[in-house]
Amino acid sequence: MFPSHPGFEGSLSLAPVVSDSSASNVSEAHTPGSAASEARGTLYKRPLDLAILLAAHLALAPVFLVLWAVIPLLVWVEDRGPVFYRQHRPGKGGRLFTILKFRTMVVNADKIGPAWTQDKDPRVTRVGKVLRRTALDELPSILSIWKGDMSFVGPRALPVKEQQLLEQQIPGFAGRLNVRPGLTGMAQVYDLKDEAPTKLRYDLEYIRCMNLLLDVKLILMSARNTLMGRWDVRTGKKGMEKPS
Repeated sequence: MFPSHPGFEGSLSLAPVVSDSSASNVSEAHTPGSAASEARGTLYKRPLDLAILLAAHLALAPVFLVLWAVIPLLVWVEDRGPVFYRQHRPGKGGRLFTILKFRTMVVNADKIGPAWTQDKDPRVTRVGKVLRRTALDELPSILSIWKGDMSFVGPRALPVKEQQLLEQQIPGFAGRLNVRPGLTGMAQVYDLKDEAPTKLRYDLEYIRCMNLLLDVKLILMSARNTLMGRWDVRTGKKGMEKPS
């Protein structure tokens, strides 16, 4: 959900130092024993997600009402197209779930180009540019958190074709599916260039060291990005071939 902004790099006291060995140790890091340890280390995540959802909706109910009323109207007025965009994404263990977002591209954008956004992508609408800069296009994705398909913090859920392509290109890329995907995460905040190998290293580093304090800090940084409109500053996917 939450791309990164150069102004935040280094502002987190828990800023990760990611080594190249993170990706090469995927099979080593996800043995049955470590999987059990990893499961114990994530027990806090579901209660944290639900606590944030409940607190935010109670404290900011008027704000949510305005957003849910205004954003759909703006999306529809621009081109009279659908308000929402639905797409299957691989979640934990590769299980597919349906993610819901406010539409930020022209209708049938995935039929006239790749599933991922390109540099200066002409398919992005005017309203979509604003929504992407504030990450408000991700607002409907909180439904996936309510259902337990996603968490607030975790690796970004990628389109199926993109996930499959990168698994073919980068050994161990499937290792990022060992936890539930998130609206924000270490890779979303720190991977300024959106390069897949770097994304994988950050995702695996997060899986290795995730904890309550790190999650809270990433959420606070992401909230600041949203309030200041500092999302979606990256220049598109790097080193990815267009699907035929």
